[in-house]
Amino acid sequence: MTERTPGVSQYGSVDPAPPQPDGTFLEWQTTLMDEDAPMFQRMRTVFSFRNHGTDEACLALCGAFVTSSALLRHELAYVLGQMQNPVALPTLVERLADAEEHIMVRHEAAEAMGAIGDRSVKHVLETHMNDPNPEVAESCEVALDLLNWCDSPQWEQTSW
Repeated sequence: MTERTPGVSQYGSVDPAPPQPDGTFLEWQTTLMDEDAPMFQRMRTVFSFRNHGTDEACLALCGAFVTSSALLRHELAYVLGQMQNPVALPTLVERLADAEEHIMVRHEAAEAMGAIGDRSVKHVLETHMNDPNPEVAESCEVALDLLNWCDSPQWEQTSW
């Protein structure tokens, strides 16, 4: 008997659900937006969109932040950071700025903004450095440090 374990994705992460092996954008979007669908299936569609990697896929993920699940919104922010597509920045800025958003989602939105690497969001991250929630403030600090590190000579000495 062989042991079956989740595999490593093309992004170097072990995802909590494997992407759908096939399907259309419409099928994925329907599942992602279905509040009654099992969370495992909704997560599978998140990783399907991520692996597709297009602006259209990124925007489909951005549109799913209306879900009632804070866990799913957190995962959306995480994969948007993995995708490193600046198309997601307006949505991530909005999630970070929403004081009513779950702290876990705000934290992940800040880190995703740093992972995208677009220096245009530095001022947004700086604005939230004094957030009353330490998880949010510290995530903004980490994201800013990453952006600053990318601009430093140390970056050239690092192999990812």
